[in-house]
Amino acid sequence: MENNITFKEFNISQKMLRAIEDLGFEEPTPIQVSTIPAILEGRDVTGQAQTGTGKTAAFGIPAIERIDPESRETQVLVLSPTRELAIQIAEEFARLAKHHRGINILPIYGGQPIERQFKGLQRGAQIVVGTPGRVLDHLDRGTLSFAAVNLVVLDEADQMLDMGFREDIEKILDETPEGRQTVLFSATLPKPILEISKRFQKDPEFISVARREVTVPQIEQLYLEVRSRDKLEILSRLLDMYDPDLTLIFTNTKRGVDDLTTHLQARGYFAEGLHGDMKQTLRDRVMAKFRAGSIDILVATDVAARGIDVEDVDLVINYDVPQDIEYYIHRIGRTARAGRAGRAVTFVGPKEYFKLRTIQNYTRIQIARIPLPTPGDVEESRTRKLIDRVQQVIDEGSLERYVNLVERITSEDYTSLEVAAALLKLELGAGGQGPAQETGLALLRIPLGREHQVRPKDIVGALAGETGIPGGAIGAINIYETYSTVEVPQGAVDQVIEGMKGKTIAGIRLPGPIETAGR
Repeated sequence: MENNITFKEFNISQKMLRAIEDLGFEEPTPIQVSTIPAILEGRDVTGQAQTGTGKTAAFGIPAIERIDPESRETQVLVLSPTRELAIQIAEEFARLAKHHRGINILPIYGGQPIERQFKGLQRGAQIVVGTPGRVLDHLDRGTLSFAAVNLVVLDEADQMLDMGFREDIEKILDETPEGRQTVLFSATLPKPILEISKRFQKDPEFISVARREVTVPQIEQLYLEVRSRDKLEILSRLLDMYDPDLTLIFTNTKRGVDDLTTHLQARGYFAEGLHGDMKQTLRDRVMAKFRAGSIDILVATDVAARGIDVEDVDLVINYDVPQDIEYYIHRIGRTARAGRAGRAVTFVGPKEYFKLRTIQNYTRIQIARIPLPTPGDVEESRTRKLIDRVQQVIDEGSLERYVNLVERITSEDYTSLEVAAALLKLELGAGGQGPAQETGLALLRIPLGREHQVRPKDIVGALAGETGIPGGAIGAINIYETYSTVEVPQGAVDQVIEGMKGKTIAGIRLPGPIETAGR
């Protein structure tokens, strides 16, 4: 799993490195490490790897690098078993070719009007990704030429054979130039695959990514379907509903870590980020805070999370579905340590179900779908927890002083039931259990803003550290050019104003007092 190789060590262009950086990938997956150099050198390759191991980029990066954008002829042909996979490959290629001007990628498959594909081929597509049947159809019609094809990729070859495409594949390969490079990927290598390899490949390099045993019995694995724009809100509700002591949240990119950490801090959570661009001393400091519990949420990339060994992680959240199946195993394995139970929740977008199915097939575990939590679910969870706390306090005894207080109130013609209900209302109404609770907040004005390079997490950290107000009680934070505003509980206004006098935020001493700003 750990390879310590970066994309910069491959012989690829700065344009491709920029695209990889835009995608936020920190390092190549094992199949990419083994495959990219071989394909770049022009060798035929037979790769045994599961879907979800990063193999699309493994052949996509070298394929794009060898394209001559000055020529409009088809130079790379990728065959895939289904229209869905063809579309996914074409989309991945488009992201990788983002900074390569003049490269056109065209998916062709059945079920789409063939006239639209005629137009795309007439305009010129250096890379064609298609299903065998539709590729052969265009070949027979004369609308697709293989004269300039120098690389053919067979993706999910065993699945194509299972679907009865062997004859079509052989016809297509027979029509491509003899000197072409042939790359074949398959989850398994049965005899028919090896026969195709022997007939159409020249001294291929065989590359296999070993499948590891999966043992995650103690972990409750769940997923929910959530659109990208709703992720942050749903994440906040999950955190409020489960109320875990320690939470690990995984994103696929460094930028994702930074953005999500900032948003969580702005909502008042004690969260810090961890990724490969951070200096080791800073990473060590963040990890020390997480182990000590001074932060309870750690947002990390897969690479940065290596070596994390914290026994008390209650909840792992895959904010992004991992790009490598084994990353999923490593992620969820961060919980349920030392024989404890754990919970892992994966956010799945509408187009990511194929990744989820692959993970389930690989782990041989059914991942249960849960509904999106509602504000009512969060409130119900808080209520249940409060009831449990009340029952625990009753069981512990030593309530004489408080019984006397209740008796004083009931002497004013209130029943003990009414007193208990009123106290519960006070607790639930202004309980400050987290950012989801927005009642009873006051708006404060802080005389530091963007020109002082102040960030929401700086304000949360200063208020929590200097005044003792819980981070979970802090509401929305807005940063303006010369000042900022922050929501705090009404009852904590004086505590914050007095506690921050003469103090610093982000190392900058406040130039004036914090003041109420009205609602």
